[in-house]
Amino acid sequence: MPLKVYNTLTRRKEEFVPLEKGKVKLYVCGVTLYDELHLGHARAAIVFDVVVRYLRHKNYEVNYVTNFTDVDDKMIARAKALKTSVFDLAKRFSADYFRQMKILQVERADHYPRATEHIKEIIELIKRLEEKGLAYCRDGDVFFRVRKFPSYGRLSGQSLENLAAGARIEINENKEDPLDFALWKKAKEGEPSWDSPWGKGRPGWHIECSAMAMKYLGESIDIHGGGRDLIFPHHENEIAQSEAATGKQFARYWMHNGLITLKGQKMSKSVGNVFTLSEALKKYSPEVIRYFFLSAHYRTPLEYDENSLKEAASSLERVYNLFERIRELRESPKKSFSEELQREREDLSKYLNEVEERFTFAMDDDFNTPSVLAVIFEGIKKANLLLQKEELLDEASYQLLLDLEKKIRSIGKILGLFQHQEREKLGERERRLIELLVKVRSKLREKKDWPLADEIRKELNELGIELEDKKDRTVWKVK
Repeated sequence: MPLKVYNTLTRRKEEFVPLEKGKVKLYVCGVTLYDELHLGHARAAIVFDVVVRYLRHKNYEVNYVTNFTDVDDKMIARAKALKTSVFDLAKRFSADYFRQMKILQVERADHYPRATEHIKEIIELIKRLEEKGLAYCRDGDVFFRVRKFPSYGRLSGQSLENLAAGARIEINENKEDPLDFALWKKAKEGEPSWDSPWGKGRPGWHIECSAMAMKYLGESIDIHGGGRDLIFPHHENEIAQSEAATGKQFARYWMHNGLITLKGQKMSKSVGNVFTLSEALKKYSPEVIRYFFLSAHYRTPLEYDENSLKEAASSLERVYNLFERIRELRESPKKSFSEELQREREDLSKYLNEVEERFTFAMDDDFNTPSVLAVIFEGIKKANLLLQKEELLDEASYQLLLDLEKKIRSIGKILGLFQHQEREKLGERERRLIELLVKVRSKLREKKDWPLADEIRKELNELGIELEDKKDRTVWKVK
């Protein structure tokens, strides 16, 4: 099956055919540098990180661009509130962005253009629109004539009539038409500004992305991505101004990730229900957060829920528990051949022969990461059935378990999951203390002092030490 991508523009899955064979030009709208990253930002970054990893796995040469908006109304207001400059604010939050993306194992994009570094390209693009009669200046502000672009509203599925009747439109008495949107904003006292043919001012939000995408990727690109809250007006306006200027299709495929919700409402600073990424990282590991996002299809809304994150942690624990059990078997004596394990061996062997194809099938179906995870856990279930007869384990079965771990790690590398090696090392004194507590607990169990024995298990578990009672002994491991 060829790779299929859901295209917001056509509202269907389409076979992915890049403009140039073997190459992909991808632009994703990045963050506005005025506040801490929240989980919505993190989801978008992880979604498109996996998209890029998979495209490169399929041997595409990917040129991946994601921008920073480093001057706009929100930034100016925040800088004033903090009594700092817009530029210092951008420096602070861009440093935070890179630090937290590294923690989440998000690979670097090829380019991170900033609006303030591309004023020349923005002005040139506005001039092209003005020369074609598609833009006009009023008292230092420059606007795009929406009604001059007949297909406006196609991405968001809205007609010009419906939009005029009350969609999200910025009111400005200088506009010829309420639908028109700003390309350039006249300078105001105390705000950053640049010289332009229309006087001092700064770019509008929408024109920044068009200019930067064109500079790094050309006038037509393969994929344009972002959160679905950007479909209107931002991406709708990008299409209008870009295609009006060039006469070419701006992006062939539009990909939008679903939003993070809290109690059914979109996570938003304006609503006041934002959960920041730094807050989440205090409670959960970066891999748990990453797994949580990838456990849902990227296009679906995702409810931020403590139970779901705990389930993500538990799922990861199952994977690493299997890896650890395989590691523990390294030195164990093994039978030359166990006839009793034949059915389990054949079942796992069949799975291993098919898993790569099933992984590819799921990812080629619009990057279906939940299906990939389901395939992985099917393999873990089969391995655990084999390990239930650990005392019968033979060399052939052990090799299958090693092959399974290798395959899970290989697939996980594309997802940014399952890459940790051995668990945290403990010092000799700590190990001896744990062994002593385990011995004491065993004595208590012999005496049937269950409440105290359970208390020791509970306290050790809270410290990250998990006990497993076997027939003849108790084993422990670091969680």
